Amino acid sequence: GLVSLALGILGIALPLLPTTPFLLLAAFCFGRSSERLQRWLLDHPRLGPPIRDWREHRAISPKAKRLAALAMILVIATTIFLGSPGAVVVAQIVVLSLVGAFVFTRPSSP
Repeated sequence: GLVSLALGILGIALPLLPTTPFLLLAAFCFGRSSERLQRWLLDHPRLGPPIRDWREHRAISPKAKRLAALAMILVIATTIFLGSPGAVVVAQIVVLSLVGAFVFTRPSSP
């Protein structure tokens, strides 16, 4: 749980490291090992809302969706700008399109 929490917090600043999946994993681990840490994580003003939205509604906030789209666009643009081979760009576009499809087909949080 603590490793997942640390990776989730790092993911806030590092664009290639996802935040929410690690926070969800941390909440799951804490739920099985430490009620105190689970409660702290769920009640945290910044980290708790996306976890609660996912647990209660399987929803992603509109702001998180916008940030995800921006991050995906920036990753592809950076790859193109750095002159990566076409196959790498195409692979990124395919993978990020699938990720985007998943994110944008989830309901928005209430």
